[in-house]
Amino acid sequence: MADRRNHLIALDKRYVWHPYTPMQDYLRGGDPLVIERAEGSRLFDADGKSYVDGNASWWTALLGHNHPRLVRALREQAERLCHTSLAGVTHEPAARFAEAIAERCPAGLHHVFFTDNGSTAVESAVKLCAQYWQQNGRPRRTRFLSLEGAFHGETLGATALGGVEAFRRPFAALTMPVTHLPSPAQDLDRALTALSTVLAEGADEIAALVVEPLVQGAGGMRIYDAEYLRGARALTAQHDVLLVADEVFTGYGRTGTFWACERAGITPDVLCSAKGLSGGLLPFAVTVTTDRIFEGFLGGPERAFYYGHTFCGNPLGAAVSREVLAVYDDERVLDGLPERAERIRRTFEELASLGGVADARSLGMVGALDLAGESGYLERGGWEVYERARARGAYLRPLGNVVYVVPPLNIPLEDLDELLAILSDSVREVAG
Repeated sequence: MADRRNHLIALDKRYVWHPYTPMQDYLRGGDPLVIERAEGSRLFDADGKSYVDGNASWWTALLGHNHPRLVRALREQAERLCHTSLAGVTHEPAARFAEAIAERCPAGLHHVFFTDNGSTAVESAVKLCAQYWQQNGRPRRTRFLSLEGAFHGETLGATALGGVEAFRRPFAALTMPVTHLPSPAQDLDRALTALSTVLAEGADEIAALVVEPLVQGAGGMRIYDAEYLRGARALTAQHDVLLVADEVFTGYGRTGTFWACERAGITPDVLCSAKGLSGGLLPFAVTVTTDRIFEGFLGGPERAFYYGHTFCGNPLGAAVSREVLAVYDDERVLDGLPERAERIRRTFEELASLGGVADARSLGMVGALDLAGESGYLERGGWEVYERARARGAYLRPLGNVVYVVPPLNIPLEDLDELLAILSDSVREVAG
């Protein structure tokens, strides 16, 4: 087993270029985790050791790993139809899932555009908004608004929207101009005032405001009050500017309700979803719009939305994603969130008192803290906690000095208690 593991690591370090990884450190560093299999809330490495997955594998495994119903849905669909283009044709999984997700969306969102992942869901939203205004009487509306500390994905349009400097800086010369407004996670009143001022002064040039509802994920798990969403919806409606809700991270129950927008009681013009949408099994995403936006593309061929990816709306992803919704209903997943969220809240509230912790916060199934010191994604303090947690049997992935947990929503209570105990012990070693 050890020889096989070492051989895999050697192959990996010879050939694999890892995402979000300083490769020089990786190549010179110790042995990475070699994951062999996963089940429920646990990952199992090549040595047979298990780790509670406090990261839900980049925020996707909301129903745990290898949920048997999802695996069965994937297998059954694979036996009938793995792939066909969705360009001018259709298939049952896409049509039925589109109906199911539209029925789950906030009232007024009816039209489902399929893509592959969160970045392309947001990229689609950007292009939809821009083209909508171009061919519906407001061609000057080409500018976008987003928030400081935002993260919306990796494609160039999504990169431009991002407010995390480390991710945007290398591509600044290539991206479209975006106005980054103050984040409500820092100061709610200042953020609403800034938005009001920008819209009052230049709404005729603004296509849309793009936000992560309630939690700015990759920007450091920054949590803000639902009042900002209510204010943003009122202000954008007043100035007839589109509102895009990027629910790639926050959707599907992460904040305690199925959509984070529900906590504010708002309906955006466009909603983006991915990650947990397919239960972490497949790349799959949607961009859902109102009738108004959809109807703005009707007419001659020149008004069509000429955008799409080869595997958008693929039968495998659609079948699994529809089964995800059925599991949420049948297993009453949202009903189990309050007890789990309370355990997360209590743990982070206790850790807030440590001298080496600058701030701690939680919302729903998100718990996060800032280690004292410099902030920013490139800081390394959180990785000290990661190493200690890994040794104890938990997988965490920090954001610089931000240490957080976003476990599967249905994580067994005993596994959650183990995860939180490991987190607490590891943070106390570093920050106590």
